Amino acid sequence: MRTLEEIRQWLVQHKAVLQERYKVSELGIFGSYVRQEQTETSDVDLLVEFSEIPSLLKFVNLENYLSDNLGVRVDLVHKAGLKPRIGERILREVVYL
Repeated sequence: MRTLEEIRQWLVQHKAVLQERYKVSELGIFGSYVRQEQTETSDVDLLVEFSEIPSLLKFVNLENYLSDNLGVRVDLVHKAGLKPRIGERILREVVYL
C-alpha cells in the first residue's frame, strides 16, 4: 500500500506529463488518504481540473494511466462536475499539488 506522500511525490514528478498529455491544469487528493483512514482496499480519490475538457475516452485513459502507475485504483473526479453537498466536503479536505 502506498502512502499519501509517495502518491503525492509521484504526481508532482509526473505533473508535466499530466499537463501535456491529458491537459490537467489542477490536481488534488481527497478522501481516505488525506484523512489517513486508507486501508489495503482503498482507492485514491483525485480531484482534477482540465485546461481543455477531455473526451470520455481521454478521461478514462487518464484514470487508467494513474491507476496503473500508482499501483492502486484511482477514482478521478472532475471538479466542474461536483454536486453541491458532496462538493463542499471535497473542497474542504482536498490537498492540491
